[in-house]
Amino acid sequence: MKEFLENMSRYPRFLITISLGIFFVFFDWIKPLFKNPVTGVAVIGMLVGGFAFLYFTLEAMLGNNTL
Repeated sequence: MKEFLENMSRYPRFLITISLGIFFVFFDWIKPLFKNPVTGVAVIGMLVGGFAFLYFTLEAMLGNNTL
């Protein structure tokens, strides 16, 4: 049982490591786009638009809209 609990305690650390790795790779990929102010604003606009699209899509799929 001790080995099982020890093995299960590794999963959250693995999840955090993978999530941070994806974030840092994505940030390094986008970082050169912020050198030009026009592309920086476009990237921020696309990120905000993407999150808004995801939010409204999930809200409509789950039926949480109060209209």
